Amino acid sequence: MGAIKAIIIDDERLARNELKKLLQNHSEIEVIEEAANVDEGLEKIEQFNPELIFLDIQMPGKTGFDLLAEVEKTPKVIFTTAYDEYAIKAFEVNALDYLLKPIEPKRLADAITKLQDELFKERAGMGGILNRGPLTENDQVFVKDGERCWFVKLGEIRLFESVGNYAKVYFSTHKPLILKSLNALEERLDDRMFFRANRKHIINLRWIEKIEPYFNGGLLVDLKGGEKIEVSRRQTVKFKEMMSL
Repeated sequence: MGAIKAIIIDDERLARNELKKLLQNHSEIEVIEEAANVDEGLEKIEQFNPELIFLDIQMPGKTGFDLLAEVEKTPKVIFTTAYDEYAIKAFEVNALDYLLKPIEPKRLADAITKLQDELFKERAGMGGILNRGPLTENDQVFVKDGERCWFVKLGEIRLFESVGNYAKVYFSTHKPLILKSLNALEERLDDRMFFRANRKHIINLRWIEKIEPYFNGGLLVDLKGGEKIEVSRRQTVKFKEMMSL
């Protein structure tokens, strides 16, 4: 496995240098770029397509969370922050790591080991993660609702529901809203896994528990989370072809 290409995003030059120095002991990580704020960070992520970003949370102007809400396809993220209570608030989902400043070499080593395990599993399953195509089940999406933030693997999301210009995202016991239309989501999601059941819903096929016939030639699908979703008549034809029922 080649070195993991990383970008450091932090407004303090000293903090960036400190982290770079610590990373010299880790040949498995190659720092290819750095950025001092969110806009610069977004630009560099777009340009260099890193597999990993070390991301400071509190920066002047926009925070690290703002960056995650704007980035098109999220690399792996290790947060670096001086704010303990912030970190606790930030991680509703333990899908990544955060390092408290000043960063301890041992904690950094643990985070990198965890990251390598993740990447190894994904590469084994997917043959290279730098595909810019549809988002796969291992891709993480960043969801922010008010003060709460989550990093969720797409495979854990069972349902997207349209609410005006927003989509409600169903995972675990949460249902936060994101500012994305279902049509925009449908374009990005892997259609082997996510299916547009009707005008208002996209379902994750792996979360289907039961399928039964419904009015006017449609279907009613029970999801493992307890939701019942109607598959419209038009989509039922497509669904049956796809499932070759």
